[in-house]
Amino acid sequence: MSYPSLIFEVQDGVGLIRLNRPDDGNVLTLEMARELLEVALRCDEDPEVRAVVLTGSGKMFCAGGDLKSFAAQGEKVSAYLKQVTQVFHGVISRFNWMDAPVVGAINGTAAGGGFSLALATDLAIAGESAKFTMAYTKVGLTLDGSSSYFLARLVGLRRAKEMALLNPVLSARQALEWGLINQVVPDEQVVPAALEIARQLAAGPTLALGAAKRLILSGATESLESQMERESRAIAALAGSADGQEGIAAFLGKRRPRFTGK
Repeated sequence: MSYPSLIFEVQDGVGLIRLNRPDDGNVLTLEMARELLEVALRCDEDPEVRAVVLTGSGKMFCAGGDLKSFAAQGEKVSAYLKQVTQVFHGVISRFNWMDAPVVGAINGTAAGGGFSLALATDLAIAGESAKFTMAYTKVGLTLDGSSSYFLARLVGLRRAKEMALLNPVLSARQALEWGLINQVVPDEQVVPAALEIARQLAAGPTLALGAAKRLILSGATESLESQMERESRAIAALAGSADGQEGIAAFLGKRRPRFTGK
């Protein structure tokens, strides 16, 4: 299905989201944020979507926020940015709390809000020519899109401050070394490689994958005891699910499990 700013399709249990404003570097407009939120909600609600791939059309993954629209707001820019970030943050939240894992297929540059979007995926594959930069403070702005939450957890406090304050441009290989992404592949293989991983995830135990995502997310802020209680409740619930029972039976029967996502 095509939207004005993105393309969304579902095949083999995988929802493919492609940001589709290549002439503008796939910059994040309010319209695109709203479309992303609608698609994220569809992925969360549709049982046929058991994994998601997020990528961009053209030579860039996403060049960040639409600074032209910011400038056009004049004195209303503060209220406008609150509206944009509220919608954009809803997208990030939905991607991280839904069961379906999100795989980033990072083609070209991921800057500003695009960098934040890449950070917020569950797994990330980058093409060899991909580049990563924060760029917020370079234009007198500051972090959004969950980057102040995820960045330090991925690269450590010192490197997070370096990226936020000095705005270095990291190559794909540097991003891999720093722990920002999981894998680097040839540019032409970035989407196929991400789709291959997503299909593997889509064939897995969807409820368990979602529970694992949320436990890791909450583990960053919860106390030891409250996190262990979350773990206890989650594993107990999953043991009674269809996939949990199938996984246990398959292991004991020495056969490959057939997960249905239930």
